Amino acid sequence: MNNDEKEDRVVILERSAPRAIEWTAERISDGGVVALPTDTVYGIACSLAHPKALQRIYEIKGRASSAPLPVLVSSSTAAEHLVHDISHDVALLLDLFWPGPLTVVLPARSGMPDEVTAGTGTVGLRMPNHPLTIEVIERAGGAIACTSANRSGESPGINADDVRSTIGPELDLILDGGDAPGGVPSTVIAIERDELRLIREGAIPFAVISAAWDELLAAHVHG
Repeated sequence: MNNDEKEDRVVILERSAPRAIEWTAERISDGGVVALPTDTVYGIACSLAHPKALQRIYEIKGRASSAPLPVLVSSSTAAEHLVHDISHDVALLLDLFWPGPLTVVLPARSGMPDEVTAGTGTVGLRMPNHPLTIEVIERAGGAIACTSANRSGESPGINADDVRSTIGPELDLILDGGDAPGGVPSTVIAIERDELRLIREGAIPFAVISAAWDELLAAHVHG
């Protein structure tokens, strides 16, 4: 079977197709690996409850096992179930930038899959500003592992055709939601002892996040 024939076998659901959101969420819940749009780029995603699916993401991307998988959540409440207590100031920061292109690395609760912590004891969380994706995540349990839909080291896909032509044959389903509106990966930060640490500069300048954090801390001190 040549590559074109393999690509033709990839299931691609248009967002307007009947039950497209439900089918995508069901495939995730059943242990599949799917591609879907976010507000930044397209991602490949799976359930946190299926170790084999988590490992497939590493294999598809050629991703180093030392690199943790980020987690997308459908709400701040869903995030609270994945990490240790979120402080008042952190909660306010999330309210400022979520939903949106900010991934925040926080101490993970015990029992989180090794693939999303990579032995760090932390997990990177983000709530995407994309109603279609939010609904898929909510229907799949409120949280999914999700990283950019591309081979490691290559440019992330910004639409379903990009994903289909690169990693499509290795996926179970692609949800076509049109072009990802952002096109730039999220900014990733860690919060340690009330200090922000930049892990990756992305769609939101770190200076903007840092300034907002300083204002929150100052308000907390003087409040």
